Amino acid sequence: MPLTRRHWLGASAWLTGCATGGAGSLGKARIAIIGGGFAGASCAGTLKALDPGLAITLFEPRTQYTACPLSNLALIGERPLSAQQFGYEALAARGVRVRHQAVQGIDPARRSLTLDDGAEHPYDKLVLATGIEIDYQALPGYDLAAASSLPHAWQAGSQTRLLARQLRALPENGVVVISVPANPYRCPPGPYERASLIAHYLKQAKPRAKLLVLDAKDRFSKQPLFEAAWAQHYPDLLEWHGLADGAAVTAVDAGKSQVMTEFETVRGDVINVIPPQTAGRLARQAGLSDASGWCPIDVPSFRSALVPDVYVIGDAAIANGMPKSAFAANAQARLAAVQILRALGEQPPLDSPLINTCYSLTTPTEGISVADVYRAGQGRWQPVKGAGGTSPITAAPGVRAQEAQYARDWFGHLTREVFGPA
Repeated sequence: MPLTRRHWLGASAWLTGCATGGAGSLGKARIAIIGGGFAGASCAGTLKALDPGLAITLFEPRTQYTACPLSNLALIGERPLSAQQFGYEALAARGVRVRHQAVQGIDPARRSLTLDDGAEHPYDKLVLATGIEIDYQALPGYDLAAASSLPHAWQAGSQTRLLARQLRALPENGVVVISVPANPYRCPPGPYERASLIAHYLKQAKPRAKLLVLDAKDRFSKQPLFEAAWAQHYPDLLEWHGLADGAAVTAVDAGKSQVMTEFETVRGDVINVIPPQTAGRLARQAGLSDASGWCPIDVPSFRSALVPDVYVIGDAAIANGMPKSAFAANAQARLAAVQILRALGEQPPLDSPLINTCYSLTTPTEGISVADVYRAGQGRWQPVKGAGGTSPITAAPGVRAQEAQYARDWFGHLTREVFGPA
């Protein structure tokens, strides 16, 4: 059934009841949200819908957000990058104060933010939704300068354009190398969708080229489905090697366009290094992250387990079994909004399940998916046994085409909900 404004208003009314117990507006409580991606923007919009009286400020330095889902299509010329870009005008029109400034520091004791111009911004509750940060210390030889020649393209935008240009300039018999890190990182199946779509491009435009995937893992999300698609579409073009093969990349030499593994040095004409990642600098400076580099949370409230009056959602959070995905970020943001309102109303957190569905493209017109339901239990978000599933390992082409369309429909619905009109 298609989602309509009536359904949204009905869901909002139910959420409002869950959030405030029917107690009405919570007044001018000050909610600050850092980060304007799917998590932060979703949380801001949901909070404003649930209680218009709240004073909500979203801090996001960029005036335009470039979304990662479907951006692998932009790499191969099947989608304009402009289709991935969204502004904040509609969110501001809903009553959210959007400030295009960077936050330089968090003072949890004073419940105050320090902005890039030195000004301070007080808050009653803070939401950290800053996503990932590339860990330039984790892989020897891979730093910010190296990324200018060996792009990661794991933050969509200029890096996406750079990798796309490199693919166009690849020699006819050239070699593309993709380096995949160990878990956790943003979008677990993302590297394998990228490999699939780059292989599709090479098959069409440069059939004598090769694609080599060097993985720091032996198992990955939707592996049987990806491997079946690779065997069907790219049997002589794409090679995947995992940890047991000694394929984990241990160092990078950007000047020589090569990567080193345990056993050999591999040169590529185009090298896409997807490096290890962490939560951002702000999280670490404010004491929100632990030794893993990510932010532990209380379940199911999404409150920081380390700092009071702060909530962490999206990629920066340790959400246990939930992957770092746009779908998960949106689901977490909506529930976190309810939990914040309940906390302001001195009510206990709501025990609610969360859903994640992750679509991946194996060609521009064929897709696969995995879905799971998660519940809070034993201090963790855990998948509910028997509640999830994946696409069938064998399916008619029409089924795969339908899933590819589902991926596009989901993206369109999500971006309209988060960045579109009220």
